[in-house]
Amino acid sequence: MQPQRRLQEPPRQPDDRIPVDLVATTRRAIALVWSTNRRLTLGLALGTLIGGLMPAAIAVVGKLLVDAIVAASRGEAPTEAVIPWLVLELALVVLLATNQRVLGIFKSLLRAQLGHRVNVMVLDKSLELELSQFEDADTYDKITRARREASQRPLSLVTRTFDALQAGLSLASYAVLLIDFSPWAVLALAAAGVPVFIAETKFAGDAFRIFRWRTPETRQQNYLETVLAREDHVKEVKLFGLGRRFLDRYIAIFKILYAEDRRLTLRRGIWGIALGTISTAAFYGAYAWIALETVAGTITLGGMTMYLAVFRQGQSAFSSLLSSIAGIYEDNLYLSSLYELLDEPVARPSGTQASDGPLPDDGLRFEHVSFTYPGASEPALSDVSFHIPAGRKLAIVGENGSGKTTLVKLLARFYEPSAGRILFDGRELSEWDPVAFRRRIGVIFQDFVRYQMKVGENIGAGDDEAFEDEARWREAADKGLAAPFIEAMPRGYDTQLGKWFKDGRELSLGQWQKIALSRAFMRKDADILVLDEPTASMDAEAEVKVFERFRELTDEQIAIVISHRFSTVRMADFILVLDRGRVVESGTHEELLARRGRYATLFELQAAGYR
Repeated sequence: MQPQRRLQEPPRQPDDRIPVDLVATTRRAIALVWSTNRRLTLGLALGTLIGGLMPAAIAVVGKLLVDAIVAASRGEAPTEAVIPWLVLELALVVLLATNQRVLGIFKSLLRAQLGHRVNVMVLDKSLELELSQFEDADTYDKITRARREASQRPLSLVTRTFDALQAGLSLASYAVLLIDFSPWAVLALAAAGVPVFIAETKFAGDAFRIFRWRTPETRQQNYLETVLAREDHVKEVKLFGLGRRFLDRYIAIFKILYAEDRRLTLRRGIWGIALGTISTAAFYGAYAWIALETVAGTITLGGMTMYLAVFRQGQSAFSSLLSSIAGIYEDNLYLSSLYELLDEPVARPSGTQASDGPLPDDGLRFEHVSFTYPGASEPALSDVSFHIPAGRKLAIVGENGSGKTTLVKLLARFYEPSAGRILFDGRELSEWDPVAFRRRIGVIFQDFVRYQMKVGENIGAGDDEAFEDEARWREAADKGLAAPFIEAMPRGYDTQLGKWFKDGRELSLGQWQKIALSRAFMRKDADILVLDEPTASMDAEAEVKVFERFRELTDEQIAIVISHRFSTVRMADFILVLDRGRVVESGTHEELLARRGRYATLFELQAAGYR
């Protein structure tokens, strides 16, 4: 499949316009920088003030120095009169250079702190987002844009704001000096920089629109890099010879993105050359004007030196001012990506926020529960009802896509039912405090996480409060039947797992599943344990041992097991058969076999494979 080519001719639609409140965004950025490090921010402000006033002072002292030199050469003043002005100019130049160095240090330190702060803000926001938002491509685009550009933009915006203030101060001091020569010189100075400002602002907007349009393609590139360069993908890529195909796709996406960048860069460069020529011509026109006035005796040689320096530096200051304003506009555009993510609404749970239920032994109830994923046309679950009393074991079976994992997501409160209600201990889940409820439930998902961390930390992840409790690690590993192979490792529970970091050790899938099972047993206070295909990679003997141990250790807990293996589900007190999101059968193993329905058919098909 060829990559999408919509970037070559991006549609110009009203939705592409990005409204940005420059004042509000700048205020938020300045507040962010200020709260990150007040001393460094004050240092930047003071350095900006010094840097803005110093060039004009140097120009004035330079004029007085030249006039003193001319007077001394004519015998109108002693030679010693030149030295104080020379020393003063040297001191001012050294002070200006030192100020610039110190500003560079402040910016560097603040950049590091602010980049970290913004990244933490983005990651912290990620913790607030619901699972439904993570399963939405638009949200991923927002996160990608925020992490790619926004981490450096707040400081850039504040720095450019200070640069604009510095340029404004310099320009004001230059204007005072130039007005003494001619008000028209000030007007010429301003007119020379306006075209560049207009062009820079326009191109900044164009660049940002391209940045937004191509975020999905950039994420595709990032994904292809992951597939080609990570150990958990490379085996299959090499086996099936997919490497060159994926690399070609990566290159093709780059070519599309580069074509847009190239067009923008060329347009920006050509306009920059043309408008830069106008500015240069304006300077030399002023140069000629000042030179003629000097020849006519209207101004002194020192005055000519000062006015030329002031006009050149004033032109530079005006260009810097307009460039900073254009940069502030550009930074605001990119910062909108950060604030778009940070302002992303998060559904806050409503209700009483209870931490227990009125019927402690009632267990779990699904009452006519239906659910449709956002954007889907067909429901994933339809009118599902069942009751599991405390201490009982439920097995859920069904083909892929029948709604088994969706049921677990609703139970874990990753989604709210579209219809119906779910109750635990006699209270609707919507009335429970999410943190309190989730401490009452332990889940091993089919796609459980294999953390590139120590063995003990992989197990401790099941209970954040006991994350580093080695005694709890060992107890949970024993329950999850992982202790024998862990203790056989040279470093035991301190063994690094995975191959991403030095001395890491990879486990078999069956061993990883025992680690995940142990992780579930870390939740000592959990009233509900859910195992979603927990033994898919284990051999038959290990599977039997796991479930016998599981029944033994969860005698007082509700256990929900999702599995395709009927040798395990037959151990449950109650079995639910799902088909296309509906409960088509329920009962004990013996009752379902006697009905000769869907369950019996699936059981016979699997049993035939072992004959």
